[in-house]
Amino acid sequence: MAETAAHLCDHVFPRLPVRQWVLSVPKRLRYFMQRDGPVLAMVLRIFMRVIAQTLQTHCSGAAHVDKANLHIGAVAFIHRFGSSLNEHVHFHVCVVDGVFEEVQGNVIFLPACGIDVDTVAQVQATLRRRILRAFVGRGLLESFEAKEMLGYSHSGFSVDVGVCIEAYDRVGLERLLRYCARPPFAMERLRKAGSELVYRCGKQHSEPRSDSIRGSKADELHLTPLELIDRIAALIPPPRTHRHRYFGVLAPNSPLRSAVTAMAAAPAQVAAVPAEPASAGECSQSPAQSGHAGASAAGPANTPEPKQASAPPKRAAHYLWAVLIARIYEVFPLVCPNCGGLMHIIAFIAHSADIRQILDHIGVDAEPPHITPARGPPLWDECDAQAGEGSQIEPDWDLAAQPAPDFEADQRISW
Repeated sequence: MAETAAHLCDHVFPRLPVRQWVLSVPKRLRYFMQRDGPVLAMVLRIFMRVIAQTLQTHCSGAAHVDKANLHIGAVAFIHRFGSSLNEHVHFHVCVVDGVFEEVQGNVIFLPACGIDVDTVAQVQATLRRRILRAFVGRGLLESFEAKEMLGYSHSGFSVDVGVCIEAYDRVGLERLLRYCARPPFAMERLRKAGSELVYRCGKQHSEPRSDSIRGSKADELHLTPLELIDRIAALIPPPRTHRHRYFGVLAPNSPLRSAVTAMAAAPAQVAAVPAEPASAGECSQSPAQSGHAGASAAGPANTPEPKQASAPPKRAAHYLWAVLIARIYEVFPLVCPNCGGLMHIIAFIAHSADIRQILDHIGVDAEPPHITPARGPPLWDECDAQAGEGSQIEPDWDLAAQPAPDFEADQRISW
């Protein structure tokens, strides 16, 4: 989560305004999206096309520009969970708030404006119509069912664009990206209360009851360990699927990606790189034109420098663990609390006598904790297990009295 957000903020998103687009669909459609990868990708493509059309419409400088030369830049995060450990497939898409115009190998950013409540309502209506039509085309819904869902006053489709990060607020952008790349649950919200586990939800929820009556809303979930495992297992995405995807000029195969991601560097780093002089036939843009200069690809006009033998550079996506902790908690963990100096590793001690002497000196038990030996599975059918309040009490059985298996299983067999 933290490393993904740091990489996107430092090396992917340019220093331009970024808006978050959130799409939720009715529960009737979430079932297909949760279990069918192509259906999930279909809905996401429809969402990205509607976003691109909306941004092109609300860019004043893109009115007389060929639509084929206008591109968006976005990263989509696929969430399969809700705030109460429930299955809820929805999308969080971080989009550069504008479009990029391609001009002779360069890119010019055209900011969007005028995205208000009416625009969001129009986008929501368009998405509802297109997504339902796509489900009917795939045979997942009947035509009359789609017409009924179009007539609902509360259709279940929801679009939110209320979060917009300004170009200068890189700390806010990284915080937003950490929120979008977060895991299904947070350990600080989980605590143990007796034999149960209590999970504090981000929002109030209502659990269904056996008598088909909607339960009262609550802020916490009271679960047994097996119920918690069952909920988390249902939120695991299918194998070999990406949790976030790149679109537009930020896509890996986009020819404009290098020019756009170069705008993510700090101003001091950009100023240190010699700029290429513009030729007579090229189109350049001043910062006063739209507030953001276009990035151009490096050309032969750069002064060649002698090559020096150096170690291979470290990948930009890899961060030192101490740097990630400092970015989140604003405290560098390698600073000595006594003298304020930087702590270094001075030795790796592997000799047991030295380790025992150090542990005894600092008052830590040198003996490892006693580990309970493994036992066989419980024989619930042959013992009287009593149910407690919300949990099952472990029966008192004799390990030596367990019956022998009906046949010998050779575990050395390669299945």
